[in-house]
Amino acid sequence: MNIVILDGYTLNPGDLDWAPIEALGNVTKYDRSAPDEIVDRAKDADALLVNKVVLTEAILEQLPKLRYIGVEATGFNNIDIEAAQKRNIIVTNVKAYGPASVAQHTFALLLALVNRIETHSQSVAKGDWVASPDFAYWKTPLTELAGKTMGLVGLGDIGSQVAKIAVALGMKVIAYRKNPAQTINPDITMVTLESVFKNSDVISLHCPLTDETKDLINADTIAWMKPSAILINTGRGPLINEADLAAALKEKRIGGAGLDVLSAEPPKADNPLLSAPN
Repeated sequence: MNIVILDGYTLNPGDLDWAPIEALGNVTKYDRSAPDEIVDRAKDADALLVNKVVLTEAILEQLPKLRYIGVEATGFNNIDIEAAQKRNIIVTNVKAYGPASVAQHTFALLLALVNRIETHSQSVAKGDWVASPDFAYWKTPLTELAGKTMGLVGLGDIGSQVAKIAVALGMKVIAYRKNPAQTINPDITMVTLESVFKNSDVISLHCPLTDETKDLINADTIAWMKPSAILINTGRGPLINEADLAAALKEKRIGGAGLDVLSAEPPKADNPLLSAPN
């Protein structure tokens, strides 16, 4: 079996061992693959392993030998699933490989915004605390999360882990998911999507990217949010209309945003969020 890994560096920059994969067949590894390199590199593959490489119908139709695509991540919006199904290509993802780490990072982003540790660390290093006339030295207010409302959009493995941490911090948790009946956690109140936006102090996105959720955060949904609300996105960049969010941040219509993902990664130099405050 010919196995081709198209963007191995994303998953394994050198700290993991490919040996278990290599035991399955003839493996060819590429650290990165540009769109115009994919077909030539994958033309003899029975199986492809990808992380963020995009496999469109136009690409798949040029790979008649392909029978399997393994996505080395949870999200699989980079694969044209319908095109794969038409060609009897099996597609799998890695479910629940990162709930703990992504949930931890969700709160790292949130705490960066409410505690501003980096701001204060840099200020102390510049000598501002040394020069302070008072022992109580601070550059920004501290927002206490206890008593605040965490609103979750999506309540799968990651969203549920985020909810646990929020409850431990004394936050009230409300959530929206397509099938609310799947949630039996008494610490989570299921509400409408509009209610999440209108009533949350922190909104955290944990839903997949689909046609329905693309640009979920836009001028209209931002208008529902509290002016002090903080938005966290550790899901997919296109869940957010970046121009609308950047405008809201610049006009102080929401309190801040913590973003792990963008529509294009690495970001383009003209991405409006790179120059937006908070």
